[in-house]
Amino acid sequence: MAFKLPDLPYGHHALEPYIDAWTMEIHHGKHHAGYTKKLNAALEGSDQAGKSIEEILANLDMNNAALRNNGGGYYNHSLFWSVMGPNAGGSPSGDLADAIKTAFGSFDTFKEKFASAAATRFGSGWAWLCVHKGGKVEVCSSPNQDNPLMPGIGCGGAPILGIDVWEHAYYLNYQNKRGDYVSNFFNVVNWSEVSKRYEAGK
Repeated sequence: MAFKLPDLPYGHHALEPYIDAWTMEIHHGKHHAGYTKKLNAALEGSDQAGKSIEEILANLDMNNAALRNNGGGYYNHSLFWSVMGPNAGGSPSGDLADAIKTAFGSFDTFKEKFASAAATRFGSGWAWLCVHKGGKVEVCSSPNQDNPLMPGIGCGGAPILGIDVWEHAYYLNYQNKRGDYVSNFFNVVNWSEVSKRYEAGK
């Protein structure tokens, strides 16, 4: 079965003022839709057709540029929409909060490290919070549409939070002020969803 563009779990205006509706419309309806279409084209007739996106990425031939770029773009954006939401922000609780404190010392230190990974990623890419089997969490970043599920990329483990730092994710509202976009991202993080991904990944 072909992959389908997932619906946004909220309206285009829902993340304002932090992420504007026009950016959301273009980002989801054009960019993510484009990755989805090209992923399906790259899979057509291949031995990867019918597998989950996680299976495809975990066993990826990194020289297959079409599958790497579009499979990554499809997965990364699907995660991105789900870990944000209106009336979100704040901080995590429970086991995820404990894991973050163990790994980084405090939630504020985690935010600094995550923001730094996002701000210092040269060119286009992503910053991630990943969980390893056993529950340890780690921050890393990856270029372009790569992600930690792929062989030899970033943290390893399962990404549970990601921020898109391609210019298409923020330029209409923030222009060259990537740092402001990254800082405001924490106002829309859906920690309940991130916690679910943590529990599933550990």
